Amino acid sequence: MSPYTLSMLMSSLAMGTITTLSSYHWFLAWMGLEINTLAIIPLMTKMHHPRATESATKYFLTQATASALILFSTIMNAWMTGEWTIMDMNHYTSTTILTIALAIKLGIAPFHLWLPDVLQGLNMMTCLILSTWQKLAPMALLMLTSHQLNTNLLIMMALTSMIVGGWGGLNQTQMRKIMAYSSIAHLGWMTMIVPFAPNLALLNLFIYIILTSSMFMTLMALNSTNMNKLSTSWLKTPTLAAFTMIVLMALGGLPPTSGFLPKWLILQEMTKQHLNMLSITMAMSALLSLFFYLRLSYTISMTSPPHISNSSLNWREKNNLQIIPMMIMLSMMMMPMTPALLVMN
Repeated sequence: MSPYTLSMLMSSLAMGTITTLSSYHWFLAWMGLEINTLAIIPLMTKMHHPRATESATKYFLTQATASALILFSTIMNAWMTGEWTIMDMNHYTSTTILTIALAIKLGIAPFHLWLPDVLQGLNMMTCLILSTWQKLAPMALLMLTSHQLNTNLLIMMALTSMIVGGWGGLNQTQMRKIMAYSSIAHLGWMTMIVPFAPNLALLNLFIYIILTSSMFMTLMALNSTNMNKLSTSWLKTPTLAAFTMIVLMALGGLPPTSGFLPKWLILQEMTKQHLNMLSITMAMSALLSLFFYLRLSYTISMTSPPHISNSSLNWREKNNLQIIPMMIMLSMMMMPMTPALLVMN
């Protein structure tokens, strides 16, 4: 792909997200989502592989369905109330359809089945964009309309996402599918807290983007797409392998890493809302995800497959991966912010 085409597509991705984030009218928000979808599809198919074409087709069909549902719900709301503004979704049927549409957009269970298959057919950089940047616009709409959406439906889908995200990643060996189920589980935590404290959902989204970006960048540096390749990383580049283990611990939510911070604050807020059984279930579902993160850490640090090549990995010469140390520091050093965040909350 030529640099001019790539720059145009990346600019379109940025413009679509910014259009949705800055819009006050539902039609403009929908248009930004459509620009986002149409801009990333050429990035998906640039590998010229049948699996990439299949992933792009699945992504287009699911996103088109979600966009049609968003447009249908907003038209129904405008028909019933006469309002097109994002903050005025007052019709019950419209808000229920909108909740389902945003769940499809984000890949929240039980509308998650497209996400692992789509990520498996893409290269790591496109997976990074799809797992981070493409979540911003739908999550912004979810936060803006959180006080009007169906709270019981959100809680049910969020809890399902946590369980499915942890359970689905247990028997996976492909790193892209593991990251897809990790994304589903993290989206469950964000969706759960959105009706009660949208500021905590925003914090969780921010830390999720940092951790997911760090993980995909280290996987690109190690050239690891499955657990077998990941197991050889310690003998090739011990420093980068240690960085990968730190990010995995942060994704699992172990203290004192940054990943522990949103889980702690979310569970604290849920107990304040007197949802104790729900909080216990959420904490137990986090153990499922933690198990396969620990399994990956064990694979990196304590297994040495035979016939290891002695060739060194030239990850230090890759200019686009110099940001990795900074991302690792952010993955570890967010815990000192906790007192200030508790005061804000």
